[in-house]
Amino acid sequence: MVIDSSNEGQERVTAILCSGGLDSAVLVAHEATMGIVQPVYIQCGFAWEPFEQEALRRLLEAPAFTERVRPIAVLDNPIGNIYPNTHWALRGIPPGYNTPDADVYLIGRNVLLLSKIGVYCALHCIQRIAMGPLKGNPFPDATPNFFESMGNTLSLGLDYQIDIIAPFASLNKAEVIERGIALSLPLELTLSCMHPDRFSHCGHCSKCRERLQAFKKAGLRDPANYAFRPKDIMTGH
Repeated sequence: MVIDSSNEGQERVTAILCSGGLDSAVLVAHEATMGIVQPVYIQCGFAWEPFEQEALRRLLEAPAFTERVRPIAVLDNPIGNIYPNTHWALRGIPPGYNTPDADVYLIGRNVLLLSKIGVYCALHCIQRIAMGPLKGNPFPDATPNFFESMGNTLSLGLDYQIDIIAPFASLNKAEVIERGIALSLPLELTLSCMHPDRFSHCGHCSKCRERLQAFKKAGLRDPANYAFRPKDIMTGH
């Protein structure tokens, strides 16, 4: 049974997988300039999720997100019965500061997330899903071909048109930061860390390194809290 939850007339509605990190936060604000946004958080059982959700709720209460942004929808998609219980993402022991992006690849993650949000969208009359991969993303489930194919598969299987877009695919993280500043976003409230301590970044994982390097490239100091802030963000020493 399809649920017609749209009460904004004919204005476009976009569902966004939102973690509270830099990229998804800016994406929510960017899409909200053009229509209604339905932020969606999918719980998989990863170690950082309780802190991430707490930070996300605080972020979305900021004035920049009050207009055209619906209350967040939280869905469950447990991964503990697929990934081994020794997996670093379940144990909360992420790869180190200078490790390559490939070390944090979570196999099948976007396949699972898009399947879940796709069903949600079909039930709530939402035809557009926005994802936040950036330029240079090396993972196979973040390519234009994958998103097009997944959109076609969901549309066929659900008998409901689903379009998956990646508006920031041509941008690097520094450019996303600049866009966030232009949108007057409270970037200090975003959380991009695999081992956070409440609202503080750990400063030791590769997500923290990526974030700090992007702020440096943008000519800015990251305003977020860090339990440890590396002096040399290129080496972590």
